[in-house]
Amino acid sequence: MSQLFSASCVLVVGDVMLDRYWHGDAGRISPEAPVPVVRVTHDETRPGGAANVALNLASLGARVSCAGLVGLDQEADLLVQTLANHGVDARFQTVAHRTITKLRVLSQSHQMIRLDFETPFEPVDAQSLLQQTAMDGFNALILSDYAKGSLEPLGWIERGRSQGIPVIVDPKGHDFERYRGATLLTPNRAEFEAVVGPWTNEDDLIERARELIARFDWQALLVTRSEQGMTLVLADGPVHHFSATAREVADVTGAGDTVVATLAAGLGQGLSLPESAELANRAAGIVVSKSGTASVSARELQSALLTQSSIFDETEALASWVSEAQARGERVVMTNGCFDILHAGHVAYLKEAASLGDRLIVAVNDDASVSRLKGPERPMNTLSRRLQVLSGLAAVDAVIGFSEDTPVGLIQQLKPDVLAKGGDYKAIEEVVGYESVLAYGGEVKVLGEVANVSTTHLIAKIRQADSSSTS
Repeated sequence: MSQLFSASCVLVVGDVMLDRYWHGDAGRISPEAPVPVVRVTHDETRPGGAANVALNLASLGARVSCAGLVGLDQEADLLVQTLANHGVDARFQTVAHRTITKLRVLSQSHQMIRLDFETPFEPVDAQSLLQQTAMDGFNALILSDYAKGSLEPLGWIERGRSQGIPVIVDPKGHDFERYRGATLLTPNRAEFEAVVGPWTNEDDLIERARELIARFDWQALLVTRSEQGMTLVLADGPVHHFSATAREVADVTGAGDTVVATLAAGLGQGLSLPESAELANRAAGIVVSKSGTASVSARELQSALLTQSSIFDETEALASWVSEAQARGERVVMTNGCFDILHAGHVAYLKEAASLGDRLIVAVNDDASVSRLKGPERPMNTLSRRLQVLSGLAAVDAVIGFSEDTPVGLIQQLKPDVLAKGGDYKAIEEVVGYESVLAYGGEVKVLGEVANVSTTHLIAKIRQADSSSTS
């Protein structure tokens, strides 16, 4: 993965800051006021703001420089040294104000209080940073705006466009006019709603995003939506939905930094916007599982891509995923079933199905359709649990639930290259959906069966054993 981003050379410009953490135990309440007393046992410092974006890029294996404003103080020295230790070229300008510092006091991973030490920079300082920072040799530019006064966005966007490199903006505030002409903006849900107002459905969100793209001359807009994942809207092209990948969320601090860093690393490497956004979504899922301001390493991202398949909530998002894979020359295989209790027969046939192509999709009957097909006592496991188990298999790349009794509608929307089916089928004509697949030029494959292994048999044996033990 580090080699994947080795050609990326990114300049990060924006509000750099130092994040400090004091850790300790809060075992009593102060006699002076109704507040906890934290006995500090250790402290740590991490680059924050634009500096954390730069650190994320370095962790991913990209070459990176970081430009910003700092004071003549110990905090600036710590920032420079920490970034240098990770291979980041710090191009800071020293001004009269102090370096922005955020101090968090934590007890047992719970944040008790945050103290901010900052004074907004002057416009003349931001202009000086713009004029005196060289941009030669970069293939992507990130503007990390925390509304502290370090940025003169329009000037940076003009410089980026004049050099033909993508400009990715992590915005702040309601005035998106400041970012006119950028390649891509990455507002979170709250920032997006603050500008366009609340939306009623997905179509409404997309329409409002396209209006902003046209109004401000952007190429795309990526709305990060926490547990709902991300939505990428292109000026010319399809909409891409990315489901959230985090299993547990510990802290969302710095997740936006990780998103823009991974996007820039991908674009700098020559990947498309959808490909870069998919990687950014994966990286965000990793970083929110960590406490405090954090970054994602190339090894972590590579491991996530290799071991964790995507659970898709929307057919449209999966259809885009399939189209992108096929556009890269990858062969997409699809199979379907109830997968109520996963057993050796399932695992064997899924491995065989995966061997037929480059990507394997597993479509799973939802709970209501399983009950209609198998009886009112089924399923034994809910759809959510079945999807999670399947997504953990190395052979599986994507999973999705469907509510119909057959997957014909899903097949027609996704158009996989191969439809595979395991079990006791003798001919492809017995496979539901075979006509649709053959009609668009796909293939249908009937796979082998592991003898004497089935969910029905397993359930019967369990009930028989349970009956014997209670009789």
